[in-house]
Amino acid sequence: MKAIEFENISKQYRLGLVSSGTISHDLNRWWTMNVLHKEDPYLKIGETNDRATKGNSQYVWALKNINFSVEEGDVVGIIGKNGAGKSTLLKLLSRVTAPTTGIIRARGRIASLLEVGTGFHPEMTGRENIYMNGAIMGMTKAEITRKLDEIVDFSGCERYIDTPVKRYSSGMTVRLGFAIAAHLEPEILVVDEVLAVGDAEFQKKAIGKMQDVSKGEGRTVLFVSHNMVAVRNLCKKGILLENGQVKMTGEINSVVHHYINDADLSTRKIIWNVDKFMPICFTGVEIMVEGKRSDEFISINDQINIIVEYYVRETIVHTNISLSLFKEGMRIFSSWDIENIPELYEKRKSGFHRVKCSLPTNLLPGIYDISIGCGRPNVGVISSKDNALQFEISSIMDESLLDSYNHDGMFRANLNWTEIV
Repeated sequence: MKAIEFENISKQYRLGLVSSGTISHDLNRWWTMNVLHKEDPYLKIGETNDRATKGNSQYVWALKNINFSVEEGDVVGIIGKNGAGKSTLLKLLSRVTAPTTGIIRARGRIASLLEVGTGFHPEMTGRENIYMNGAIMGMTKAEITRKLDEIVDFSGCERYIDTPVKRYSSGMTVRLGFAIAAHLEPEILVVDEVLAVGDAEFQKKAIGKMQDVSKGEGRTVLFVSHNMVAVRNLCKKGILLENGQVKMTGEINSVVHHYINDADLSTRKIIWNVDKFMPICFTGVEIMVEGKRSDEFISINDQINIIVEYYVRETIVHTNISLSLFKEGMRIFSSWDIENIPELYEKRKSGFHRVKCSLPTNLLPGIYDISIGCGRPNVGVISSKDNALQFEISSIMDESLLDSYNHDGMFRANLNWTEIV
């Protein structure tokens, strides 16, 4: 039986404004739809929701002609780039907002965790918010009381359960919010990227709980995340969104593989404009492979160097430049320039600078993401470029050895093998 059905769902917004934005537009829409009984005149205008390009229309389709269904007990991962429409889709399902066109059918109670503090009243205590959320979901006080100890224990917030939620940290808030959503017996559990706020220990608990809810209790879970490892471990099916439209649905590994491999890997250098208002800003990042041109494939034994370019407005002290390498959403490692060039921590002179970071030569074939950042102790991040550039390491050329490297993992371990006689 289908738990969720999206039928020709679209959602249109006018940029920067609520409703149509003008009385004339609102009156025109009301007159056309309610008096003339015709279609909304503003459905015929609007552009695709591509956040990276400047549009010619004030109207944008956050979602356009979405059609899919989810069976009871399925765990579905919804993935896509920022601005693809993932959160909008979950808000429509959770009835936070209404679709512009189409029909959504959902069978059963829905518990949603769309952002930190969803459904919480800041002046009420954690205990009071548990009862309030349960009541909103249609549960009786006795049902909530029966689950109360389990919720509090799972959240790890027992000491602060009678403290107003406004005094909770973001991590505590999301812990309690997830505990409520997962334990109050919803038929459908909707979870957005909020789990990223929690620490590693809580994320592991949360994913384990979602697996229990889906497999052991047969409930439906919709999970949005940029962590491809978590999506693969938790979900069986996937939906890939791009610019507000469904690009692909199917088995989760196929969908994730398509998403990761759909990136433009031909670019080896990115340049950014100088931000003169920032004390330090990045101006470029480049991938250079020793002994190869920029249009040649990168193979498993190549030495890959990352060139990071940045601009310092005025001489600055106590800063570090970091580089992080990701594969399929999982951070492989991070490195800081001050580990090898400690004098840069003491002083970075004004002007343009370049630093080089050499990657290990034992990375396995696959697609990798580079993120860079700059920070200061007790201040935090000053500037950052997440997913700044991507590159692919191809399989080795010797086909007879290909199977030896055709497996998951991050590194090829060059271990010491000896023959025992």
